Amino acid sequence: MGLQNQRVSSRGALISVLFFILVCSPGCQSTSIDHHSQQETALNSSNTADDRIDWWREARFGLFIHWGLYSLPAGVWDGETRHAEWIRTTAQIPLETYDNFIHQFNPKQFDPDAWAMAAEEAGMQYIVITTKHHDGFCLFSSEETDFDIDSAPYPGDIMAEIATAFRKRGLKIGWYHSIMDWHHPDYLPRRGWEEDRPSSDADFDRYRAYLHAQITELLTQYGPIDILWFDGEWESTWRHEFGRELYALCRSLQPRIIVNNRVDVGRGGMADIGTPHGSVGDFGTPEQNVPAEGIPGVDWESCITMNRHWGYNQADQDYKSSTELIRLLVDIASKGGNLLLNIGPTAEGSFPKPSLARLTAIGNWIDTYGESIYGTQASPFGKIPAGRVTWRPVGKNSLFYLHLFESPGEVLTLTSLGNRPLRAAWLHDPESKIPLVHDHSGIHLEIGSSLPDNSDSVITLEVAGSPIIYRAPTISSLSSMFITTRETTIESGSPHLQIRYTSDGSEPSLSSPIYSVPLVHKESLTIRASSFHQGRAVTPITSYRVEKVRPHKAQSTSKTKMGLIQRLYLGNWDEVPDFRKLSPTQTAICSTVGLEEGLRREFIAVTYDGWIEVPETGVYQFALESDDGSKLWIGSQLVVDNDGLHGAKTLRSTVPLEKGKHSIHVEYFNKTGGAVLDLRVGIVGDPLAPLIPKWLSHN
Repeated sequence: MGLQNQRVSSRGALISVLFFILVCSPGCQSTSIDHHSQQETALNSSNTADDRIDWWREARFGLFIHWGLYSLPAGVWDGETRHAEWIRTTAQIPLETYDNFIHQFNPKQFDPDAWAMAAEEAGMQYIVITTKHHDGFCLFSSEETDFDIDSAPYPGDIMAEIATAFRKRGLKIGWYHSIMDWHHPDYLPRRGWEEDRPSSDADFDRYRAYLHAQITELLTQYGPIDILWFDGEWESTWRHEFGRELYALCRSLQPRIIVNNRVDVGRGGMADIGTPHGSVGDFGTPEQNVPAEGIPGVDWESCITMNRHWGYNQADQDYKSSTELIRLLVDIASKGGNLLLNIGPTAEGSFPKPSLARLTAIGNWIDTYGESIYGTQASPFGKIPAGRVTWRPVGKNSLFYLHLFESPGEVLTLTSLGNRPLRAAWLHDPESKIPLVHDHSGIHLEIGSSLPDNSDSVITLEVAGSPIIYRAPTISSLSSMFITTRETTIESGSPHLQIRYTSDGSEPSLSSPIYSVPLVHKESLTIRASSFHQGRAVTPITSYRVEKVRPHKAQSTSKTKMGLIQRLYLGNWDEVPDFRKLSPTQTAICSTVGLEEGLRREFIAVTYDGWIEVPETGVYQFALESDDGSKLWIGSQLVVDNDGLHGAKTLRSTVPLEKGKHSIHVEYFNKTGGAVLDLRVGIVGDPLAPLIPKWLSHN
């Protein structure tokens, strides 16, 4: 089988044995309680998220490095040039063959000081580097395996050299570590094509002990580590409780460390939505994309490649231009996020020349305009014509950075900012004065027809006070439908604005009521609202309809038995199949809607049928999460349609229900990858919770 996990020191063995006892011995209650207490101590330490992550919020820009054995073939296998860091599985390379790469890994051109200097000069503030990718090879010296840098011809510990070089230049240190491991004999599941690697003797708990032991090495042997960046959590073997344990381990070893959300399950696919409720993780990780509106209220970081691959691919010359990358950084900062920009070094240990050229260009721009990125906040009023906005408070005032990608014309007009302007200048020339006019239609900056920088020119605009944002009011309530009464709230884009509203369909005016407290109503109506400033309407009108409804009647049923009927189907689908045309391979009775251990697999479909008995009349919200597709019916109504091939995704919907029993039907399928199914319910306004077994029954 090639190199195995043979090298286990007495310390490493002790960690593994203690971990195994800890998580695998339910009879040892005192040990379990102590372990839980240790977790809670780490999770609830005095180092709050703000204390630990403030430096990261200031940084805005980091370097991602994907480097390992996969750099040796440089993306080429059997004449195909489409591979990179996933080459072992995309080219279906047997383990014995892949293991031979370790004897060739001797990056004689590797100069960690040169890497650190390139990152520093580009304006990057931190590094995240692969300590171990999915192939299982460790770029650090590990007592837990022979599949590490010590077995390669290279004579040093790469992580130790990286930590020293980057820390010397003031950059923060981050370790990427894959939860998924295609090399370790105890990791599950196997790749579908690996017929030569039986899994009958694999023990995932033993693998978790190995994972914990390696994280312990990474967080105890290299000084202060600032970030732990996990990946590969999406397979069905990884669970929330495993993520919580791993997060707690990181925090117990390095209390000030920040950990990404991929330590846990529930990430919203490549788009990501941050850390779902109940999950652990300090920041979200959208991959190869920038959320259109950012992720308000969430710390997030877009990880993005310079070309098309993460690891080195010699044929991939499809590099983003330096202008694209500068604007990408600005776009992300304007939405409150960080950019983690990737480089895949060559097997020899050098950065590809196109990557270095782009780092230099970004650094040149940062030298002049870095003030508009570091420590800034997301634009409070979105984009501007031909550009983006970042800002920061300056004493009692506000300083806006107006980023111009293209010329908007000789005059730039801001219609969404209600503050009194104090001064404007080009950032590259602080002594310059940009003429401006402030009237009822906005702030008008006379910038001329040409811009000083082809990639991004920046204007500084200082205004009096904290931001006054002209944004249409937001009208909301727990649900747009109600049975007896409903409370509705209205919010504006700024506390300086006055909200006036109507509920009779007319247009809000200065004679309309001023909103001050939530509105309570017992009948259907349409609320219309607008924001006013200094005696005039300054935003469009927002309309919101609240509807009084009759709940779905409960159904009379004959005597029922506890549990739902669960039917299992095997097959390969791209969407929820027509179950009327299928025959189940297995039928069982289950106490909830979810996947037991035997159902966390690929190429299956499951249905659930029976009754749900709600304890009181009300408007109920159902949240259906699945990977891949799922659907929920209550009675004859399709309440949630979460169908399609996607990562773990949650959709919500509401339905008014009378106290009593209502028929419930759930459909689910999984093609490949992670297997997730979860249904939660609650009266709107209350926390959602898993289905209560005593609510569920069948005939």
